[in-house]
Amino acid sequence: MTATRTGDRADGRAGDPGLFGPGSVTWQAHGDPMMWVAGIRALYLQALHPRAVRGVTQNSDFRRDAWGRLMRTASFVGTTTYGTTEAAERAGARVRKIHRMLGATDPDTGERYGLDEPALLRWVHCAEIDSYLHVLRRSGFPLTDAHADRYLAEHRHSARLVGLDPDAVPANRAELAAYFARVRPELAAGDEAHEVDDFLRRPPTHPLLVPARELLWRRVARLAYDCLPPYAHEIYGRPAPAPATVTRRLRATGTLLRGIPARLRWQLPPKHILRAMARLGPAARPAPYKLGP
Repeated sequence: MTATRTGDRADGRAGDPGLFGPGSVTWQAHGDPMMWVAGIRALYLQALHPRAVRGVTQNSDFRRDAWGRLMRTASFVGTTTYGTTEAAERAGARVRKIHRMLGATDPDTGERYGLDEPALLRWVHCAEIDSYLHVLRRSGFPLTDAHADRYLAEHRHSARLVGLDPDAVPANRAELAAYFARVRPELAAGDEAHEVDDFLRRPPTHPLLVPARELLWRRVARLAYDCLPPYAHEIYGRPAPAPATVTRRLRATGTLLRGIPARLRWQLPPKHILRAMARLGPAARPAPYKLGP
């Protein structure tokens, strides 16, 4: 999303904190490196909604452009979290336009439906936000229950950006749990879900990079799968280790990644955090100790 960078420069609002601002839970949490594990968990969870996953498999070349798709998602999250208000709104408008243009077909009934159906957008939103919150907390990021509720309430902003009514998405942990309980009967692991599962476990790569895939990617993907909710493991038909084992692995991975200096991690493109700090000053640096009660 090259427009994001241009928007940060062009809107002229050097002090614009964007949609969330440095005092938000979102601003502090999204700078954590475990967001990458959380993003893969979200893909696993999202794939269990048959109508939603068809929208991906029937409209995306994710097998040939996996890295590009991942970076576009990361860029959207980074823009809406750390970009100016104008840049975030522009990113949301682009996503809404794409969703309006695309549709999918139910192979069993022949029904054609749009990807901007509120029920589908809500599922993708909830699976994503739940994954971010779950992985960060379980890996040791210091978020209290009150912080978690604030985080969910804040993400009414991101729900609006993708075309949802903010009042129609869960705004706290109780509402999120109730939502997943309601939608659970609609979930299934069809051919498309297993295609996503196979891809996440063995993404195509250059022969020279196969060792790196086996050593790094598969471990991250397995960790993301293992920290799914038990009902997801049941639907996929693949068990996971004991919860205590998964929690230890998440905490160990979080400790390792958080040991990399933040300034070094934030040098990776597209550098949203560094640009936000340049716009707002050093006080904009994400740091979990800033969060109040």
